[in-house]
Amino acid sequence: MKTLLITGVTGFLGGAVFEKVLNEQNDVKVLLLVRASDRQAAIERVKDNMRKFSVSETALARLSEEHILLGDLATPESFLDDPRLDGVTHVLNSAAIASFGNNPLIWKVNVEGTLKFARRMAQVKGLQRFLHVGTAMSCAPDPDSLVAESSEFHDRAEHLVDYTHSKSTIERLMREQCPTLPLVIARPSIVVGHTRFGCRPSSSIFWVFSMALMLQKFMCSLDDRIDVIPVDYCADALLMLISGNLARGEVVHISAGEEHSVRFADIDFAMAAALEKAPVSDKYAQVSYETLVKMRRELKGIFGPCNERLMLKAMRLYGAFAMLNVRFSNDKLLRLGMPKPPRFTDYIDRCVQTTRELTIPEQMAVDFK
Repeated sequence: MKTLLITGVTGFLGGAVFEKVLNEQNDVKVLLLVRASDRQAAIERVKDNMRKFSVSETALARLSEEHILLGDLATPESFLDDPRLDGVTHVLNSAAIASFGNNPLIWKVNVEGTLKFARRMAQVKGLQRFLHVGTAMSCAPDPDSLVAESSEFHDRAEHLVDYTHSKSTIERLMREQCPTLPLVIARPSIVVGHTRFGCRPSSSIFWVFSMALMLQKFMCSLDDRIDVIPVDYCADALLMLISGNLARGEVVHISAGEEHSVRFADIDFAMAAALEKAPVSDKYAQVSYETLVKMRRELKGIFGPCNERLMLKAMRLYGAFAMLNVRFSNDKLLRLGMPKPPRFTDYIDRCVQTTRELTIPEQMAVDFK
């Protein structure tokens, strides 16, 4: 029996993975790194997140303190001496500060703490796989491109946010400083919603599409494409990569790829159908960020009570990503036997239904924590 250590289990992606482990895999012993005041509080944090994925109380009752590794990647010294780490055979490292804001912990957790954790796990003799979850955007892709799966980064890549910079940096440092670590890199593209539960587990990034359509203008064109996958597809892919036959240092995109990425026009039509409204396509205008800034005093009328400065920052950052019009090759994942991903428009109705009662500022809080 393998012993799987999961970090980030109280988050969106880590939670989606653990939901599948709880419901589908009985031959795995799990150890969960959780930040909390004590182990019982840690169990409650995990349970609260699992309920967002409709995990039964019967399954949740199986969680006990023996499954908890109490600790925080911001202060990894608190758990790196735990002897249970020496029995771990597989690691799924999905923990990160995934904020697009100026969170002071981004570098401390995503780079410094993660590197110390990787060094410790490199000393575990029985470790077979250290699957690190990066992001496809860490390569700072060229606009209008299909991005290949590569371990190489541009030396002078310009990152739009500290988050993607931190993720590219930790990949490089683990390769350089942990040469014996059985490292595999998974780089998801843009993870939005769940095919069954919509945005109930997390509203991360979905609000961007709602915001642009409410504005009836944004920085991208309706013909631009975006590479979006649901969190449950991403979780299935990660569990496959945990045990898959991959070389040390392999990089694998978890993405929609060229075939299943979608146009913003397709998103407009799918969201309109879910809302039983007319699409905004005839009224939509591609505009510059400066034009959006000039609308500052109109934002509260469109979105309700909001922090205008934060709203404009969100428009600038996500508008820049949307304008890239990039897709990420998923050839490796498909060759490994993973089915093709659903299109964003296939499940966007569930995302719409689960965010109806939430304002845009309420939805976006998760991405600017």
